Amino acid sequence: MKSLLTFCLLLTAAPTIANAQQRATVTSGQTKEAERLLAEKGYWTGPIDGRFDPATRSALIAFQKWEGRSVTGKLTLAELEAIRTSSSPKPREPGYAHVEVDVDRQVLLVVHDDGSVRVLPVSTGSGKPFLDEGQESVAHTPRGRFLVYDKVLGWETGAFRAMYYSNYISGGVAIHGYHAVPNQPDSHGCIRTPLFAARELSRLLPIGTIVLVYDKVSFVSAKDWAENPKLKEAALVWSKTAGN
Repeated sequence: MKSLLTFCLLLTAAPTIANAQQRATVTSGQTKEAERLLAEKGYWTGPIDGRFDPATRSALIAFQKWEGRSVTGKLTLAELEAIRTSSSPKPREPGYAHVEVDVDRQVLLVVHDDGSVRVLPVSTGSGKPFLDEGQESVAHTPRGRFLVYDKVLGWETGAFRAMYYSNYISGGVAIHGYHAVPNQPDSHGCIRTPLFAARELSRLLPIGTIVLVYDKVSFVSAKDWAENPKLKEAALVWSKTAGN
């Protein structure tokens, strides 16, 4: 009877403990630990200094998106424990340097030759109609394999173009920094990234960088481009022609 009572008390206390973890204030030391662990696992953080700045929040959001957690952007003891026990994100197609955009998770992975990654949260096409120069279009981010064929350094302005360090991959669709990167798809088709990382990301995406954009029902490999430079060069020429 005593053991049954103890078990019931533990069951009653469990939600209370979980709620306390969500409410408890995270210390500077714990924030620094979270930053260090996120960086080690591949999430794109800023300085590991114990300050919960926009870059730290961005890394936490990318983690929450990747792990399928509630995307709160808030560091709690429960989130810290989840970070401690998590694994590094894995690219869909390792073995060569490229970029992956997982539309379902709303994250971007810079994939290195050794399979290691740097992960950022993104916002892709909302799927909603919008007017562009009097013509109705649908805000869609195309899926498939692409190449960075053109770049704009700094700010690019105009209709729908408050874009920072644009990396064009298909027609008017680019990976670029933007002042607002919601947790859900919200762009006119481009792949928005946080402003703090846009300049460095652009440096990591030279002309010819392979970009894979996929969701749970569509994926196109680009291993043949990685293994055959002539095929990739022909695809790059075509991309430049189609984009102009």
